Amino acid sequence: MGHKDDLVLARELLGGNERAFDKFFSEYFPRLYRFTLSRVEDHHDVAQDIVQTTLMNAMGSMESYRGEAAMFSWLCQICRNEISAHYRRISRSVPLFVGDDEALSSILESLEASSDNDPETVAESVQLRRLIKDVLDRLPSNYGLALEWKYVEGFSVGEIAKRLNITDLAAQSTLARARVAFREAMASVVAATASSRS
Repeated sequence: MGHKDDLVLARELLGGNERAFDKFFSEYFPRLYRFTLSRVEDHHDVAQDIVQTTLMNAMGSMESYRGEAAMFSWLCQICRNEISAHYRRISRSVPLFVGDDEALSSILESLEASSDNDPETVAESVQLRRLIKDVLDRLPSNYGLALEWKYVEGFSVGEIAKRLNITDLAAQSTLARARVAFREAMASVVAATASSRS
């Protein structure tokens, strides 16, 4: 569904169209649920609560949706904020990991589950994935999505461009900026933690 269709849906929701409301929830709840579940360590109840809150907040902010991004990208940003709020509420912190430019691909690919059976290795892998997801959640939504699609799901630049409803050139530019933002965010988190420990 392109941005024009997203804007039509937004207008119908604002107009109180019940069928549009049903369509909105049936289309976006499952997608946001999948987006959220791995970010909350597969806690189904937590994921469900976050997605419900995300959709209700989105409904309350629907007037601000201008179609500059796809509806799903816009919803993902709201969802990322809810996920971050969840971790703040439970006061969770994670160990830090920083990678250089050459390691960026392998860092992001580590979002895939580890097949190692060693408990210590598995624990480190879980902690690393949690940190990476936290950093991705702090990036502008298109950046986090583009990096995950490219390095975790293996989508081509063309496929990413189509998903973001932008040109291939714009998708390449988005990926380049996303990589820089990711590295800077990782470095910032490391610096902040190092400072708090000293």
